[in-house]
Amino acid sequence: MIDLPTGNMIAQAAHLMGDPARANMLAALIGGEALTAGELASHAGITPQTASGHLAKLLDGRLVAAERQGRHRYFRLASPSVAHVLEGLMGLSQTSPASPAKRHGPRAEAMRWARTCYDHMAGRIAVEIAANFEQRGLVHRSEGVGVLSAEGHRFFCDFGIDLAGISPSKRPLCRMCLDWSERRPHIAGKLGAAMLTRTIELGWVVRRPNTRTLTISATGRRGFADMLGQPLSP
Repeated sequence: MIDLPTGNMIAQAAHLMGDPARANMLAALIGGEALTAGELASHAGITPQTASGHLAKLLDGRLVAAERQGRHRYFRLASPSVAHVLEGLMGLSQTSPASPAKRHGPRAEAMRWARTCYDHMAGRIAVEIAANFEQRGLVHRSEGVGVLSAEGHRFFCDFGIDLAGISPSKRPLCRMCLDWSERRPHIAGKLGAAMLTRTIELGWVVRRPNTRTLTISATGRRGFADMLGQPLSP
């Protein structure tokens, strides 16, 4: 039997995420990169000492995890589920009446087009890919989870993703994650992570340093066009 979260548990998580400094630190980690306390302090605009106190609370609340490499201690989101919740909150904040209208510059537009969401791809291109896969019957949605058809299994194996070799875990193979900027789902879960890894291996997608934004190479544009049967949106 699955233990459902109580009201107190939900309130505790909301309290931890609701502090602006902690929210900025969590947002900095949603790209999947592990960061030091100093780097997170810089993202949050606070002192390292203040950041240490906030990180202790996030660790206690199991929203982040830490590991030591040499002299440095690195922090990351505790699980893909935390990233999924953060992505949902980002979408909710865009529709809140309390949110002021913002002018989006080139950097913001680039992130809306293609970015990382923890370990998978998000943004307009990711939404286009998910919609294409659904239209072709490779994946269909069932209560928030993506279910692969027999044709879908063949497709992803032909693309170079070893579905049988993906390590077993409680994490769904394919999860439909609501994209905060597009308000439509993109593919997350173990399949979403494998797709991002594979497209990086092929040179289709390039990570930009110190940002969640992704660049699609000329090879990638041709590759995605062949995969989808249509060119990517500009």
